[in-house]
Amino acid sequence: MSKLGFDSELYMQKQTEQILERISKFDNKLYLEFGGKIFDDFHAARVLPGFDANGKIKLLHKLREQAEVIICVNAADIEKNKVRADIGVTYDMEVLRLIGLISKMDILVSAVVITQYTGQQGIEAFQARLDMIGIRHYIHRPIKDYPANINVIVSDEGYGKNDFIETTRPLVVVTAPGPGSGKLATCLSQMYHEHKQGRMAGYAKFETFPIWNLPLKHPVNLAYEAATADLQDVNMIDPFHLEAYGVSTVNYNRDVEAFPVLRTILTRITGDANFYRSPTDMGVNMAGYCIVDDAVVREASCQEIIRRYYKTAAACKLGGEKTETLEKIGVIMQQLELEPEDRKTVPVAREKLLASGKPSAAIELKDGRVVTGRMTALTSATASTVLNAIKVLAGLDDDILLISPTILEPILKLKSEILGSASPVLKLDDVLIALSICAVTNPTVQEALNCVEQLKGCDFHSTQLLRSGDEGTLRKMGIQLTCEPKFPEKDFMI
Repeated sequence: MSKLGFDSELYMQKQTEQILERISKFDNKLYLEFGGKIFDDFHAARVLPGFDANGKIKLLHKLREQAEVIICVNAADIEKNKVRADIGVTYDMEVLRLIGLISKMDILVSAVVITQYTGQQGIEAFQARLDMIGIRHYIHRPIKDYPANINVIVSDEGYGKNDFIETTRPLVVVTAPGPGSGKLATCLSQMYHEHKQGRMAGYAKFETFPIWNLPLKHPVNLAYEAATADLQDVNMIDPFHLEAYGVSTVNYNRDVEAFPVLRTILTRITGDANFYRSPTDMGVNMAGYCIVDDAVVREASCQEIIRRYYKTAAACKLGGEKTETLEKIGVIMQQLELEPEDRKTVPVAREKLLASGKPSAAIELKDGRVVTGRMTALTSATASTVLNAIKVLAGLDDDILLISPTILEPILKLKSEILGSASPVLKLDDVLIALSICAVTNPTVQEALNCVEQLKGCDFHSTQLLRSGDEGTLRKMGIQLTCEPKFPEKDFMI
């Protein structure tokens, strides 16, 4: 069983207390900007073993009588059909998905704000969808000379021109499908209107990383840098906090760079020059207090950095990422004296490739055992490795054949000759479906099939880039994939 390094229950308790305390400081009205993912925060779960990937939404569920949610989306992202890469969903559809998921948990979604609207195409259709499901929607337009002209921004010609979103609860969570959606501007716009109406509303930020009270070069914080390498984010000591309190805390460059302007805006809105004295002051993140085993967290974070290295190397190979991003992660690895081979499955998969001469893969089970597989005449290396792994988990002999070639051969023929599949072998999802059918009449196969769920969270490495089908299935199974940035032989259509 994997070791735990983080106490999720303690985190829930401390985080709830911190948010409630912050609400009480601001006339019982707090606009809380939610950074990162509100659901499925798998990065946090990987670098902080024990962290609940859905802890944020569970926290909101706990506070649901006091909370409501506003979702922001940039009009330009709707127009260009921007996609949330990890799940392959466009931002407008992700907003609808979030509304459904949040509402199912009895948490009020009070409105959607379409930000940076300048007449982009597709907005009316999106508004019509929102009308159909009964969600209020508002338009926020760009403010001229933002953020330089504070006099215009904090005036009736700036925030004052934005639609005011009527809210009724003390905690207003402002979230979005991705970065650049206008969460902060929406919070500040709401504060402007609230203060104009005599209500001393406040603002705070809920962002898990970087963790402000861990050392600057702690692997957890460096893993955040690796995760945001494409944005060129850099962790740094918060100079404003150090000057104000003489205490060293960690923040990231964008928040530090934006703080002087933000502080001026907050001062203009509230009339309080010391509303916040540093970017760190704005946060309500208690994650650093809930690490119970620093060694476990350090090792998990180092493994995450190596995963990010391989993921970025693959993206560079496919033309989807800049080499500068890979180079930045390489520098982070050097700081921690990490090598790409410092991942248990990597050297084992490479050895299997050398021994078999075929594309190979390796998976590390929760007990530390590593199982390998290679491409066969019928199945991909990914499928073979998963079959071998569940045989090991079920305690079955290696020579037991879970699926007869007489079953697999006609499936492969159907896919290649009739359905026009470009893959010369069956992928993982094909094999799992065949395995499920065989399990109906074969108790041994059923025993192996029952072990598939145990692969969730396991590390997997492939000696070549995976076709989208295998990669997607591994992701759905919760298996943590890395692969060598090498195309399959004579196949550049991954």
